[in-house]
Amino acid sequence: MGVKNLANTSISTLFTIAGLTSFALADNPISSYHYLADPAATADDEYFYIITDSDDPAPYNATGYSIKALYAFRSKDMKNWTDFGIIYDAREVEGIGDIWASGIAVDNNGKFHIVFPDGGGSGIGLIESDHIEGPYKNPVAGGKKLINNWGGGIADCDGLDWCFDPAIFIDDDGTAYFTVGGGGVPNDKNPNPKRPAIDNGSDNFNIYKFNSEINSFDVNTKTHLPIGGPATMEASYIHKYKGNYYLSYSTRDLRIAYGMSSSPMGPYTYKGIFMGNPSINGQNINSYNNNHHGIAEFKGHWYVVYHDRRIANGYDGLEKIPAEDGKANPDPAYHRSVSVDEFFYNGDGTMKELTFTKEGPKQLENFDPYDWYPALTSSKQKGIRSRSNFVVGKAAETFLLPLSTKESWIRVSGVDFGTAATGFTVEAASIADGNKIEIRTGSATGTLAGTCTLQKTANKNTFVENSCEVSGLKGIVEQLFLVFKGNQDSTMAIKAWGFEGSGTTPPEPQKPFKGTAWEIPGKIEMEDFDIPGTGRGAGLDSYSDNDSEDHGATSNNGVSYREGTGVDIYKKATGYIVGYNQAGEWLEYTVNIKEAGDYTMFAAVASANNTSSFKLSIDGNDITEEIAVPQATSGEENYDDYNKVSTNVTLPTGEHILRFTVTGDWMDIDYINFEAGKDAEDSKPIGYVDALHSTGKMNYSQATHFDVFSINGKKVASFTAHSFAEATKLWQDGLVKGSENSIGICLIRNRSNGMVAKVRAKR
Repeated sequence: MGVKNLANTSISTLFTIAGLTSFALADNPISSYHYLADPAATADDEYFYIITDSDDPAPYNATGYSIKALYAFRSKDMKNWTDFGIIYDAREVEGIGDIWASGIAVDNNGKFHIVFPDGGGSGIGLIESDHIEGPYKNPVAGGKKLINNWGGGIADCDGLDWCFDPAIFIDDDGTAYFTVGGGGVPNDKNPNPKRPAIDNGSDNFNIYKFNSEINSFDVNTKTHLPIGGPATMEASYIHKYKGNYYLSYSTRDLRIAYGMSSSPMGPYTYKGIFMGNPSINGQNINSYNNNHHGIAEFKGHWYVVYHDRRIANGYDGLEKIPAEDGKANPDPAYHRSVSVDEFFYNGDGTMKELTFTKEGPKQLENFDPYDWYPALTSSKQKGIRSRSNFVVGKAAETFLLPLSTKESWIRVSGVDFGTAATGFTVEAASIADGNKIEIRTGSATGTLAGTCTLQKTANKNTFVENSCEVSGLKGIVEQLFLVFKGNQDSTMAIKAWGFEGSGTTPPEPQKPFKGTAWEIPGKIEMEDFDIPGTGRGAGLDSYSDNDSEDHGATSNNGVSYREGTGVDIYKKATGYIVGYNQAGEWLEYTVNIKEAGDYTMFAAVASANNTSSFKLSIDGNDITEEIAVPQATSGEENYDDYNKVSTNVTLPTGEHILRFTVTGDWMDIDYINFEAGKDAEDSKPIGYVDALHSTGKMNYSQATHFDVFSINGKKVASFTAHSFAEATKLWQDGLVKGSENSIGICLIRNRSNGMVAKVRAKR
């Protein structure tokens, strides 16, 4: 799970995510048909939202930014995105200039709040709406701005060099704040700026606390946000995770750094770099240019949105689209793209550095085709453009414009058609004969499910509904394509579409890996976690991992024990183990508990750290607190040095879902064993093989030397035994010299293989 930062480790990870389909990964960027930049993010229980500004107006040979409007996107599954087009346009709103990087938050009542910069640093405005697509209005009394250097604002810019890049944060109790700032770079003309951006001493961000209505603020709440670490440049952003507040920002060397605090208004302690300048496999995809980000949690996952230059650079074969003036190969510096990736935290709450991907996040649930969608709803696109009609006081409206003489399509991923779709309806304008939409599966030239010929209309602003029958669309279709065909480009305008049919496929729950629930009392092999469920909705995954790569496959001649899961399962002399485990990752097992009551849980674990830990839950309810994993003895081959940890648990009877959750990074786990009764003896020593669910582990039955250490590491005895079970019994029964006076917990070590187990003396 993730990339291990420890030396001399031979470990794996747990899991990626149970993909709903084999194509459960989205493609970055989220839009390949226009240039977007400076994203911010927020979420509610139903959707993840992104706002961006746009580089579309910039000519191909731009020497500066031309940013006039804000766009909005949303997704229910983090793979298929709806583009609402321009939701706010500085060219149409009186009293503001350009509109650059903005911030967004949705409050507990579902209202959207956006803070935006007026031009390139002259002040900060505020707008709000009940819907992401608008219409938006200024809620500040008298139509004022929040901040303006030349009057017309509640406050001035407080000496900030760049009075822009605002962000808004709403705390759990509904209290809202906004941040602003940037610049302050010392130079020959101003060697000592009032609000400097310098290494280990930046002071060019402010935070303000909104009133309860989020339409004004008390100037006296103004607080400076100084921070150590690399010199700040812009893009201050605050989010909250498990009671900690995080201030992240773009550095002068074009990375994203962050600090942590116990209060949103600081002070913040610098912690490190959260994002490098966007690169994949060592190749920079951002032209080593400016960096910007937004962060939000959605359905238990954390995501960061950011911009890069992968379209303008034609990275990974992406279609280079021309600039607004129609010329090819636009300057990447001023033609950016917006992408999204999932990120993770360490056990201590610090942020793991983001891994930039081509694929983007996993799909969280399958797509329901039996709804009515704006035309620009897709997971990938080719050969299309968009047109936005922004009118002050009205919700945003946008249309899909196919370049239909070329390869022109949109793709929708992970579509659940249930028993079968019967029809397709599209609202469109068409000013040419013969324009049509083909519905295909698998690819743009894949199996044809239906064709809708579009009715000719008087103009591209006159829309009519067109319907056609479809066939062969049932169950879950991994890739659905709407392919646009015509003899002339830009003679169609698509407004919305949807399918008719019988409803979605009933979900299939997760199931035991080998078909049989694990019996309790009994032993559970950790590599044999459940097979994920299928269908729409949450609760179908049987594992969650921070890293899709199976690091353990190399230990098995490149073959993964659980192909396609990404769980890092290592093959060792004693069988398979799950390793590379990071905080927040989990595995689930269907268990059948023979009787309700008290049990003793034993786990065979290994770690080179003193911070590794885990917990167990049944059906979502914790049955243990965090259980610490002992650090291997200094000098040992750390991840071959297994310990036994144990605790008492109370379990219900019958079939349930047991979840193992990592709460502290970097540990391996071999198995868990449940024995009936409190403080029971462990009948399954390390190396023991069960007949059921066996993975080929060896039973160490030959006589070997065992050493006994106190809990403080002092050696107290040595003796021979044929197994861990025998060694444990000899020690507990006082039959080994030195054991007769032993009290409490000791460590027994098998001298031949280095494995270690804890044992509690009976006396």
